[in-house]
Amino acid sequence: MANTTSAKKATRKIARRTAVNKARRSRVRGFIRKVEEAIATGDLTVAAAALKAAQPEIQRAATKGVMHGNTADRKVSRLAKRVKALSA
Repeated sequence: MANTTSAKKATRKIARRTAVNKARRSRVRGFIRKVEEAIATGDLTVAAAALKAAQPEIQRAATKGVMHGNTADRKVSRLAKRVKALSA
């Protein structure tokens, strides 16, 4: 248990950041899920629209430090590849 004042404050700050990051991560997962579902239905226009909405959210999560930049790029790339495959 934290004893010093600064350690107690650090604990509070960590709890706040954890809550924010959890919300951001959950939000990103929701956007990714929408793209996945659109791909599963096979509707190119819906999938493309979902990807267009998801891409900035994923990149924002990387900017905010919720996920690594390369991870975000990889997720966007793989989703885009799958959406593009629908058109063929």
